[in-house]
Amino acid sequence: MNLESVKLIVPENCNIILGQAHFIKSVEDIYEAVVNTVPGVKFGIAFCEASGKCLVRFDGNDEELTKTASENAYRLSCGHSFIVVLKDAFPINLTGRIKDVPEVCNIFCATANPVEVIVASTEQGRGIMGVIDGAKPAGIEGEDDKKWRYDFLRTIGYKK
Repeated sequence: MNLESVKLIVPENCNIILGQAHFIKSVEDIYEAVVNTVPGVKFGIAFCEASGKCLVRFDGNDEELTKTASENAYRLSCGHSFIVVLKDAFPINLTGRIKDVPEVCNIFCATANPVEVIVASTEQGRGIMGVIDGAKPAGIEGEDDKKWRYDFLRTIGYKK
């Protein structure tokens, strides 16, 4: 077995959701979950088929984001993994709905941070072992940091 780190492309002002699903119709079902949850969102989806032709299947409503999702999926080349690249939406609005898609088994990360995916390769194929999402903590928040967090969440409308 070989381990490697694969850096994902996260376009500026975009977020990604990386997960695992188990059936070719995942692309269409995730597509429907996204557009039915956040109308007007710009996105692309790609899914690594793990049997048959073993293609990267894709869809989306934004050509550049769909291309980025497809390129990321192909770089990973991990069976049954999927990636959604989002613009004009946050993962917090979508992860619950995507988790409800019957084919979805797991979500590894949902972020705008730089992401490295730890991938294992064997004779059979490739699989995601885990992710490195952003940077490590620089310390423990103080009172000023708590106030900033509190105010920030209310400024962006996620708390009242």
